[in-house]
Amino acid sequence: MTIRDLFEETYSSLTVNKVRSGLTILGIVIGIGSVIAMVSIGQGAQGSIESSIQSIGSNLLLVMPGAQRGPGYQVSSGRGSAQTLTQDDADAIIKQITLARAIAPEISRRYQIVARGTNTNTQVVGTVASYSQVRNVEIDQGSFITDQNVLSLARVAVLGPTTRDDLFGEGSDPIGETIKINGIDFKVVGITKSKGGTGFGNQDDMIFIPLKTAQKLLAGDDYVTTISIQVQDQNSMTAAQEEVTSLLLDRHHISDPQLADFNVLNQADIVATASSITNTFTMLLAAIAGISLLVGGIGIMNMMLTTVTERTREIGLRKAIGAKRKDISIQFLAESVMLTFSGGVIGVLFGWLISFAVTQFTGIATQISSSSILLAFGVSAIIGIIFGYYPARRAAGLNPIEALRYE
Repeated sequence: MTIRDLFEETYSSLTVNKVRSGLTILGIVIGIGSVIAMVSIGQGAQGSIESSIQSIGSNLLLVMPGAQRGPGYQVSSGRGSAQTLTQDDADAIIKQITLARAIAPEISRRYQIVARGTNTNTQVVGTVASYSQVRNVEIDQGSFITDQNVLSLARVAVLGPTTRDDLFGEGSDPIGETIKINGIDFKVVGITKSKGGTGFGNQDDMIFIPLKTAQKLLAGDDYVTTISIQVQDQNSMTAAQEEVTSLLLDRHHISDPQLADFNVLNQADIVATASSITNTFTMLLAAIAGISLLVGGIGIMNMMLTTVTERTREIGLRKAIGAKRKDISIQFLAESVMLTFSGGVIGVLFGWLISFAVTQFTGIATQISSSSILLAFGVSAIIGIIFGYYPARRAAGLNPIEALRYE
């Protein structure tokens, strides 16, 4: 039997009962489409999380106050809420850590903000001029905080676009307007460009003021809640993290790193952790969707076994005129693979449509990769072979005399 004959015979056999073949293919379509859609949602989520983390800055180390532990400490404070980092720590880092390109200490707390009779509760970040460089903050209107603002304890504020909309209305120009933070007047000097939210806060819903102003007028202390460090390059991240850790341990007179009252977070480690979590999430989604593929494969086996029974006399006649077991096996395997391959092609399109619809109607980012498409075709071919093997073997093993007598 030539390849052309095999193809023509396979096509003819499958189109004899179009409804049954179509329903069998539908099971594979749903299975393949579900797998591609679920994987695309998982990969899209991974891409969104990684880009959000990267948007807070490049080559970034975050130093945050941690729990006070060990002898002599009776009160434990969670990460970020303790008051164990100071402005002097930040100054020491910029002076002694040669791998640090820029540094931005900050003190952050939520306050009630009032302007023009409206009010909102949002995060107020006291920081320095280099914050815009370290944390990738871009200005849309006006200007950012300057070093002179910090030194002079200026009462100026830079608003995120969400805070601007809440206080003054969407798309307004509040430059020069006055807002009250905790009852203290601040002049608006700038509006930042929209960035969206991240796991480290939504910079669109923040107000930035000079660091010393926040420390003296709002917090009443010189501690800082975070020290952001921009490292020179990606390859220096680990070395810089070790240097910062060693410096702060020495400054805080701590000999055992396990008792450190601060935490140094590496942006690369955060991205790797987030990627690991989303990969697990993607695999879980794909495994759940893969169950429908298994059901589709069982449907193919059921159809092929029914086909073998219906074509028993035909099989007997073929064997009687010289067809070999191999020819019969190949014939039925080809039909099974044709069913799953057709379902795979339609399933890829179905999965793409689902992913597109999810993005359009829910706003959830999706990402279809070539690897998931190749995987879908590979899986469909394997299913066709696995679930078509037993029916093909059963057909090839029929006794031609008994097959010809079959009614």
